[in-house]
Amino acid sequence: MSEFLTIGEPIGLFASQDADQSLVDATHFEKFLAGAEVNVSVGVSRLGHSAEYVTRLGSDPLGGFISKQLQMNHIGTHYIDTTDEYWTAFQMKQRVTKGDPGIFYYRRNSAAAHFQKSTLDKIDFDGIKLVHLSGIFPAISDTALDAFKHLIGLIQSHPAVRTTFDPNLRPQLWASKEKMVTTINALAAEANIILPGVNEGEILMGSRDPEKIADFYLNNGDRTDTVIVKVGSKGAFIKTKDGKSSMVTGYHVNKVVDTVGAGDGFAVGVITGLLEGLSIQDAAKRGNAIGSLAVQAPGDNDGYPTREELDAYQNEQD
Repeated sequence: MSEFLTIGEPIGLFASQDADQSLVDATHFEKFLAGAEVNVSVGVSRLGHSAEYVTRLGSDPLGGFISKQLQMNHIGTHYIDTTDEYWTAFQMKQRVTKGDPGIFYYRRNSAAAHFQKSTLDKIDFDGIKLVHLSGIFPAISDTALDAFKHLIGLIQSHPAVRTTFDPNLRPQLWASKEKMVTTINALAAEANIILPGVNEGEILMGSRDPEKIADFYLNNGDRTDTVIVKVGSKGAFIKTKDGKSSMVTGYHVNKVVDTVGAGDGFAVGVITGLLEGLSIQDAAKRGNAIGSLAVQAPGDNDGYPTREELDAYQNEQD
């Protein structure tokens, strides 16, 4: 069985090819596989680790495209079911030459939003070492949130399985900011390792100070033993339950092409580093490297490296 598992909503991405044109005015689009948890799965698989993805897809062309793309990326689909009742989600993304691109979602009432938690009871946890959780899936519907909590319960009945949690805030998917903050912080309390960014920290607990963010989450739940705060190009701040902290510097990038997928790339580095027994500092350093590669390529996960590419990049930069 796979050593890594995640749950999420994979989506079809229609990325504009018309630079600096609004989504209203753009006319040329290219189709990609997207979704934060998909990005992480692709990156983990690309570095030679076995990965399994849990979701629900519509029985439509986009659902078929996503399933095919997952298999092409060597990501397990044993826990993906399909439905004729609901459609597969998709999004449009602007192409920009500077700054963050505009994004518009079409995911309300999607197949994943009607995920059946009975699917989770089929999961074989033998061999699974780490489960990656994200704040996006519980945001798409109350049904998804309920399933997410059910999965957390199943994970906790297998103490050897570690969990990472990325807040991955999507305000447009939540009924209110208050519900988003309350729910995300409650879910974070159930994770072993939390991966917030400074922007997320400001929204979720009122500070951009990396150490204050780390302290908040270390005190937020008994299960959390490590917090790694993403500080953009500066790198990442790490603090553990025993009070030890360190700063891992980032990698210099000459030209940013697309910022989407950088945070997921960071998660890929941390997760694969931990699966390989690296120290938390070296795992975060790998995360910084993959995040910097991600922003230099179009598409959400196009810049994620193979093992050879990662080694060459880190040797060159270091």
